[in-house]
Amino acid sequence: MQVLVLVKATEASEGAAPPDPAMMEAMGRFNAELRAAGILRLADGLKPSSAGARVAFDGAVRAVSWGPFTPTEDLVAGFWIWEVRDLEEAVSWVKRCPNPMPVPSMIEIRPFNVRD
Repeated sequence: MQVLVLVKATEASEGAAPPDPAMMEAMGRFNAELRAAGILRLADGLKPSSAGARVAFDGAVRAVSWGPFTPTEDLVAGFWIWEVRDLEEAVSWVKRCPNPMPVPSMIEIRPFNVRD
C-alpha cells in the first residue's frame, strides 16, 4: 500500500531560520534507511506557507489567497511517499524517524485511495 507521510508545520518551519544541520544529517540517515528497505518513493520539504497560495472554489467563482496561512498546525512542512505492507508498518517507520523539528512536532500518515 502507498501512504503519504506528512510532516506537520511548526512556527520553526514557517520561520526564516534554516533547518538545524544536525537534524538534516539525521534525517538524511533515516531517508537512506528507507531507501535501503525499498520503502521510499519520494520525499521533499516544502517552503513556508508565505511562499504559497490557496485557491478557494465556490461554484464557478475562484478566490485566491496568498500566504502565509494559519493556523500553523494545519500546514504541511514536508512529505514522503512510502510503499509499505500496511499502516502498522508505516507507523513503525515513523516512530524511528528523528524529530523533524527543533520543537515538539507531529507526523501524519494517510493511505492513498486504491483504485481498480
